[in-house]
Formats: sequence, structure tokens, C-alpha cells
Amino acid sequence: MSMIELDPPGFQSPRPIAGDEGSRRTVRYGGYTVFSVFQPVFSVSHRRAIGYHASLRAHDENCKQVPSGEVFTQAARRGDLLELGRLAESLHLGNFNAFDSHDEWLFLSLHPAALMDTSYGDALLAGLKALGLPAQRVVLEVSEQAGGETTRFAEIIDSLRKSGFLIALDGFGAKHSNIDRVWNLRPDIVTLDRCILAQASEHSHIERVLPGIVSMLHESGQLVLMGGLSTERDALIALECNVDFVQGSFFAAPSVEPVARQATVKLMDELLAALRQRVAARERAQSERLAPFVTALETASAHLVEGETMADATAPLLALRETARCFLLDGSGRQIGDNVLPSGRASQRAKRFRPLLHSEGASWERRPYFIEAVRAPGQVHLTPPYLSINEAHLCVTASIAAETARGMQVLCVDINWEVAAHRN
Repeated sequence: MSMIELDPPGFQSPRPIAGDEGSRRTVRYGGYTVFSVFQPVFSVSHRRAIGYHASLRAHDENCKQVPSGEVFTQAARRGDLLELGRLAESLHLGNFNAFDSHDEWLFLSLHPAALMDTSYGDALLAGLKALGLPAQRVVLEVSEQAGGETTRFAEIIDSLRKSGFLIALDGFGAKHSNIDRVWNLRPDIVTLDRCILAQASEHSHIERVLPGIVSMLHESGQLVLMGGLSTERDALIALECNVDFVQGSFFAAPSVEPVARQATVKLMDELLAALRQRVAARERAQSERLAPFVTALETASAHLVEGETMADATAPLLALRETARCFLLDGSGRQIGDNVLPSGRASQRAKRFRPLLHSEGASWERRPYFIEAVRAPGQVHLTPPYLSINEAHLCVTASIAAETARGMQVLCVDINWEVAAHRN
């Protein structure tokens, strides 16, 4: 074991001390021994580790493990925090370099104080050069809350990127996160905060929006990592969100050794199979739930073609429990007449959004339910759940286009998905 000892005040610089436990390095600080552990970061598509997140573990003189935070708390009190942080990074680099590596990345979490030090990047590059590691092998993790909104901070990040490092924005979604931070810093990778996963596990409406968050980050040019995955449910949520990378104890715990190259192939295949089953089961349940609306919509459309009034043709549809409204569009997507509502079923939410309830003459030509219906007349089209502008609640719209005496018309029904989801 090779040790780097943080000496008491008076020493000009720390010095390495040779050990006898192989090539693994440690840092001695006070009565603590601090060493590196590495948790793999896996690519869902590649089904293997594409990087390792470095962190610290510590034990005391009796070899009893202690929280590494204790060591850094002591260092902060003594004014050694920045120096200990630099030694920790040197420790991680040396131990990572000893891996039988296949070009994986090393993820390093950076203390904000280190980042704002103008000499930090040069010192890190010098350490990499001494080990023969290129900068593009290192992903520098920047806390989403670090650096405020200062221009100087953005300039430092840009300088590190130009030196070859990859930049990861860590903790997106926590506290006061906003997309401006992503746009300003332009990270290569965004790590979603663990709190998002915890909330998604408890609240279905949050789980529903996660794929949209990931999609937004992808469209902004970032790869997305979700960490803290400790259960199969966590992992399935991550995979369904279409994240690029996953990390957590469900896949592999932090260790002093790298994982085998094929370590998670079987697990990832099993997860993907479970995900396919999960999606298929949900689609079957949704299809069963929507079947009465499909049948009633087809019948109502046929009655409209035969010349029945909107009120008469849609009466069976309006009698279904989750029907929010029916409405009719012309061939250009303009609404003919006002919404036809179920009798005596106005909610408090509808009253609050009263200015949005009357839609005669509204243009829905850009909505998928209109576009898809006119593309294939005579077939019922169903949207995924989305936020209805009429009452600002989640709904599914079923639509069907038919040629009537007044030209092409599209009959639509909004299904209150919040009621349906709650009931199931």
C-alpha cells in the first residue's frame, strides 16, 4: 500500500510513504486512514460499466470504519479542507490508474472551493500527465448548487472543458434547480438528484413526467445519469425514463476493485424484459379501460354521419363515468359549437378554470388527436395522457374522423384520466 500522509503545519508538502499491501494508495490524516472506493456507472444500452464514481472511505487506528465526512469536518476546522480534497483527488487518480482499465471514465466530485481556485485545473492536469491518463478519461462532477450564477464560475467550467475534461452537472432537480443552469454551463452529463427518484416512487404523477425531463435534457444536448438506484422498482423507473446511465447498489456497491466487464449483462437483460412486461401490462389495462369509449365513439360518429344532432349522438358517451366532454371539429381543426358536457357533473376544478371551458371556434389543428384522425378517417385514435387546457387536468382524448354532409368532421371525447387512474 502506498500512503500519502498529510503532515502537521511546518511541512512544505505531503510526501508518499510506501506500504506493503500492494499498489493501493491511502491518505493518512490525524488518526484516520482514508482510501478510495469506486462505484460503477453503467450504460443501459452497452450493458456494461462505462465509468466509476470515486468516493472516500475511512477507518480509525483500530480499523473501525468511520464516516468520511468526519475526516473532512476535522479538516475544515483545521483549515486543511482544500489540501485534503486535492490529496483525495490524487488518491483517486492513482488507484483508478491501477485498474485493468478499458477506457472507462473516472467520475470525480469537486468541492466548489477547489473549482474557484484558479490553479486547480493546471494541478489536476499535471497529476494526470504524471500517470499517463488523458483528461478525457475524467468526468468532473459539479454540484448543481455550486458557484451561484457568477460569470467567473461558468468561465472556469468552460476552461476545464477546453482542457479535455468532461463536465457532469450533479444533483439536477434538487432545491432550486432550473434549466438555465444546464444551458449556461453546457455539461456533457446531467445527474438527476436522488430526491426525484424518491418522489417518483411515491407519486405516479411525478413518475409520469420523468421521461419528459429526460427528453428535455437530451434535446438540450446532455446525456442523463440516474443514481441512487437501490431496488428493482428504482431501476425500472430509470430505464422507462430512457436515461443513458444508471448507478446504485442495485447494480453494484462501491468497491476497491473494478467490476467484471460482463458483470451486469444478465441483470440488464432481465430488467429490460421486466420493463417490456410492465409496459405491456399497463397498455393492456389502459386498452381495457378505454374500450367502452372506443365503442361508444364509433357509434356516435356513425350517428353523426346519419344526421343526428351532436347532443343525441354523444348521449351514450356522456353517460360514461370518466367522460369530461365531447366536441366536434371541422376539416381544418376549428371547433364546431361549444363543448358538450355531462349533465350535472361540473367539478370545483371546472369552476376555477371557467374562462377556458367555452371553446366554440377554438383551433385544435396542431393537436395530435386532430392530426392523427384526419390522417386515417374511420379509425379511433387515442392520445397518451396529457394536460387538458379546458380544466388543466390530466386527460386522454379519443378521436375519429368521418365524412359527413357538411364535409370532413372529427368527433372527440376527453376522458378524465385522473379519475380513471385513481380508481385503478
